[in-house]
Parts: sequence; C-alpha cells; structure tokens
Amino acid sequence: MSRNDRSMPFTLPSPLHEPPTPMTQFMEQQNVPGTPNIQTPQPSSSLMPPPSAPPPSHIFATPSPAPGHQPPAAPLASPSPLAGQSSSGANPYTNPVSPRTPLSASTAESMGIIPQLQNIVSTVTLGCKLDLKDIALRARNAEYNPKRFAAVIMRIRDPRTTALVFSSGKMVCTGAKSEDFSRLAARKYARIIQKLGFPAKFLEFKIQNMVGSCDVKFPIRLEGLVVAHSQFSSYEPELFPGLIYRMVRPRIVLLIFVSGKVVLTGAKERSQIIEAFNNIYPILKNFKKTT
Repeated sequence: MSRNDRSMPFTLPSPLHEPPTPMTQFMEQQNVPGTPNIQTPQPSSSLMPPPSAPPPSHIFATPSPAPGHQPPAAPLASPSPLAGQSSSGANPYTNPVSPRTPLSASTAESMGIIPQLQNIVSTVTLGCKLDLKDIALRARNAEYNPKRFAAVIMRIRDPRTTALVFSSGKMVCTGAKSEDFSRLAARKYARIIQKLGFPAKFLEFKIQNMVGSCDVKFPIRLEGLVVAHSQFSSYEPELFPGLIYRMVRPRIVLLIFVSGKVVLTGAKERSQIIEAFNNIYPILKNFKKTT
C-alpha cells in the first residue's frame, strides 16, 4: 500500500451486501486509529420481533477473551434472596395496586348473637348458728318443712330471687339475672336475718354458677354433631331432647337443641359463657340443617 493510499479514508462495504473479507476482520481486531465506526443499518419496524419474544442470544453473549489474557476471579456470590424477600431480610407482601381484603371471622359476635344470663347461683356465709323454726315463724315469705328439705326457703321481689338458709349459717341465693343483683339480694336476706335478732354478717360472697342462653336462629343436625364430636358430646333423644356438649376449655356444659336454642351452664364468670359460645358457634354452623 502506497503513501497516498494511507491518507485516503478507508471505507468498508456494508455487511448487508457482501460478507466480510479477511482484511475487514483484521482491521476490526487491530482497532486502527482513524478507522471510522461501522454503522450497521437498523432493521425496519416490520422486522422487529414482538415485545413478548425473548431477546436474541447473541446480544447477551459474553465476548471471548483475548489470547493470553486471564479474566479476574469472580467474587463469591451470596445466596440470592427468596422470591418475595428483599436483600435486607424483610418479606414485604404488600401490593399498592390491589391490597388484600381481610376475611371476616364467622363468630357469634359478628352475627350479633350474645348469650343472655338467665340465672346466677351465689353463696354467702352469715357467720352464726341459726334457728330455722324461729326464722320461719317470724319472717315473711318464708317456708320451712324439715321433712322435705333441711333449710328455710325465703323469697323477695326486688330483685326477684330465692334464698336457701341453713342452720349452719350458710346461705344460697338463686334467681338473679346479673352479678350485681345477686350480691344485692344476698345482702337483703342477711339484713332480714339481722332484724330477727341473729348476729348475722356478710362474709365470703362467691358466685358458684352462671346460666346463659341464646338462639342461633337456624336448626341443627344433632345426629351429625354427636358423631363428629363424640368425645365431648352425648345425645339420647329418648331420655332428653337436647345434646349435652361438655367443653374442656373453658369448662362449660352446653345443652344444644334441634331448634337452635343453646343453654350454657357451669361458668364462674360472664366472660366464660361468651367464650364458650364463640367456640361452639362455628361448629353449629357446620351442622346447620339445609331444609
């Protein structure tokens, strides 16, 4: 090649028209200064692949190293985080576009069903010996029949309750609809006995039993319930029309009837009745009669 030829610009033919020559390949490897970059013509829009098509493999191909060149050692790769986890260890599952809607729990409270207290049994110690015959003769609304029952039966109207007074000084109050009414009635009975001349006191008041009831508003298949929960329930329709369900926690006994009525007994606190009914309500819904 002469001196005049070196000053002239070197132009390679388009690769679309003819294949590259050995001289063209040599010039690309040597990267001679002054050689203009070869612009490959862009294909028309009609020849572009669809967006969903994968990119050609030659675009992301790793270039082969030059002879005698040692590539640097790759650093030890840390384990990639799992899908849905960030590199910081958090696990965000939030979706700003369509957040999850929490499922509504099928509990008795969400349906507006709350057991109502029907009876409360409480005990109190009067702290003195009592003459039951004298109390029965002098007190109003009192009856005493030692052959039938060894206690005086007393009644008051407000709150409407009944008391069993024993000669040992123990008294049992029944019939109250709430804890406050039960305590108030027991105090009234103790005051009546004090007015009769006995040194009665009001000691060791304690609620022994609570009875609540409610209606689930749908019929129940008791036969299926006793088969599925045979460990906790018993059902003898020839002896008693209700299913007896003995719950372990809380320790409550439930009487379940075909009509949907439920009676809960054995509780010491009101919260135990509500908790027991919330536990049994989803089970009763599974055995709802369809017809």
